[in-house]
Amino acid sequence: MPFTPVHMGPGILLKAVLQGSFSLMVFGWAQIVMDIQPLLVLVTGEGHLHGFSHTYVGASLLAIFAAVTGKYLAPFGLFVLRIPRTKGIVFRWWVVGLSAFIGCFSHVVLDSIMHADMQPFYPFAPNNPMLKSISVEALHKLCLYSGLAGAAIYYAVLWFNIKRANN
Repeated sequence: MPFTPVHMGPGILLKAVLQGSFSLMVFGWAQIVMDIQPLLVLVTGEGHLHGFSHTYVGASLLAIFAAVTGKYLAPFGLFVLRIPRTKGIVFRWWVVGLSAFIGCFSHVVLDSIMHADMQPFYPFAPNNPMLKSISVEALHKLCLYSGLAGAAIYYAVLWFNIKRANN
């Protein structure tokens, strides 16, 4: 699933459930960070497509990077999207860290299911026990439907909160 929004589906569902305890912006940034190494391999033709960055050890290091940089990039993202900071949006370190780690680890899980070149437990084990645990079609549907469900839940909660505030 490199360079596709498919990874965002589970993140949208998590945002709907966790609300302010999860940053969808940092989660999305973590998806981008995870696919920088495969992008470089595709551009240069050198290296392992799903190499060290797509292991849990590599994902842990990238999650720390995504959290530290995401903490400061997320407010900039709000500015670009013209979302005023007056809406009480605060990027707390624990939320940023949680979102980055969930983003990087979920990326490894999803890619492990569909990519034969993945070694998610490297350097501890060279195998990929998750490969083809479900079909690629089912995986894509799971990601799509989780995003749709998350959007519905998010807007239902928002609607409920607006109704409650007006009463």
